[in-house]
Amino acid sequence: MGKTEAGLLWIGDNKGFFTLPLKTAINEIYKRITSEIVENKNNVGLLHSDTLSKYLQSNEKGKEKSNLEEVMEYYNQTKQLSLPLTICTLDQLFDFVYRYRDFEPKLATLSYSKVVIDEIQMYSPNLLAYLIIGLKHITKVGGKFSILTATFPSFIEELLEKQGVDFVKSEKPFITDIIRHSVKVLDEQLNTDEIVKRYDNNKILVVCNTVKKAQEIYDKLKKINCLNDVSINLLHSKFIKKDRADKEEAIMTLGDKNNKGSGIWIGTQVVEASLDIDFDLLFTELSDINGLLQRFGRCYRKRKFIGDGYNCYVYTGGDKPCSGVRNSERSVIDFEIFMFSKKILLDKSIDGNISEKEKLELIEEIYTTEKLKDTKYLKKIKDTMDYLEAINAYEFSKSDVKKIFRDITNVTIIPKPVFEKEKNQILKLEEEINRSIGKTENYKIRKIEKYQLTDKLRDYTVSISWGEASRFISEYEFISIGKYEKIYILDCEYSEEKGIIFLKKSGNEKVNSDIDPFF
Repeated sequence: MGKTEAGLLWIGDNKGFFTLPLKTAINEIYKRITSEIVENKNNVGLLHSDTLSKYLQSNEKGKEKSNLEEVMEYYNQTKQLSLPLTICTLDQLFDFVYRYRDFEPKLATLSYSKVVIDEIQMYSPNLLAYLIIGLKHITKVGGKFSILTATFPSFIEELLEKQGVDFVKSEKPFITDIIRHSVKVLDEQLNTDEIVKRYDNNKILVVCNTVKKAQEIYDKLKKINCLNDVSINLLHSKFIKKDRADKEEAIMTLGDKNNKGSGIWIGTQVVEASLDIDFDLLFTELSDINGLLQRFGRCYRKRKFIGDGYNCYVYTGGDKPCSGVRNSERSVIDFEIFMFSKKILLDKSIDGNISEKEKLELIEEIYTTEKLKDTKYLKKIKDTMDYLEAINAYEFSKSDVKKIFRDITNVTIIPKPVFEKEKNQILKLEEEINRSIGKTENYKIRKIEKYQLTDKLRDYTVSISWGEASRFISEYEFISIGKYEKIYILDCEYSEEKGIIFLKKSGNEKVNSDIDPFF
């Protein structure tokens, strides 16, 4: 029985919520539950920022008005949390921790619900703080929760206990006795040498900490003559929506346990959580122990490792940290936890088969309150918890909290090459969207029409950090959706194979930052 089935079994006939950190993972779980587990898919809701888009895409009857109204009703029921089971992101459920104006109905709903928390290791310090405070409020009003994870850090256990959250920790770890991984740790930068050596018409997954590093490895592999006939692909956060959707479908196809095909995929953290993919070999940069074990889970996912050699190669950086790791505020991976993780891998001289129990011991050794007590990571969690406890009820509006939870430092853009290639279609969609906004007939149909058109337009967009985008957009180059929303044109290079590549101001030399490497 997998974690999803275990969570659903625990929820039983109760009202339930299943939370995951990434939209890609939520979409896959939703698809699996509605197609394989439940009889009536309309009893299951999918709730994240692209919910209506997903519902419209799965609308089997096309554009018939009566059916579109049914889709809209299904969407409204999902937003109102009125369906028996909702699969959602943390921000859709735990925003009540800010006690914004009119937060009580949501908390009242959670008082008679069961909440499953999956992939807890993926959450940032701020989100962990929201989760801990949220569970405190939920249990106080009678709600129940279950955290499904093979790696439950002891410091989170202690934080929950200090908040007075009652819970029972399973005495039997959620692990198997099967040896799935044989690990080789290399104290050097991730490079292509071992990848080329180990490719033998098999399925290889390469995971990098940043987009820049992933693109670098992709370029090098594509130039190697002996790999000319090999399918080599790249997946990261800086592809426009339709290209990324195609790539996600392709990696899921090759990564299916029954697929006997071969090829090489290079990715970032987007391949790390909840994707049911199974590759033969993994080559990965070290991020931290928690993330590393998640990456292991994309290789020999449910298979027993038999024979000599290795199926997981971990690169710890050598004389300098891996990509995305800096001893500064700009580090996308916590520097101190990276160093703890590197030290334990090298000190224990990990080499060869590693059991699930040994993996848990690595987590338990690093993620303790004693180990983390002087780190910025734990301080940020505690500071955020203190802040949430100190704010006054009704101090924020719901729209204020949405901006806090969703990264308002991100901006939606269209890469310039995409805009130039699809200019006629993009401008036509802009015109049709704004025309639909001005219509005065049936409000429901008009709203659906706007969403459908906007969804088509967003196929050409990507969300990136404002810090990256600000130097490469002009206040005069954008398209508009209504009076208040602008989608800027980003001055960059772009290809379906590599995604966005930033240019220096001179336009001659390619650059790419390590900011926003994961999503």
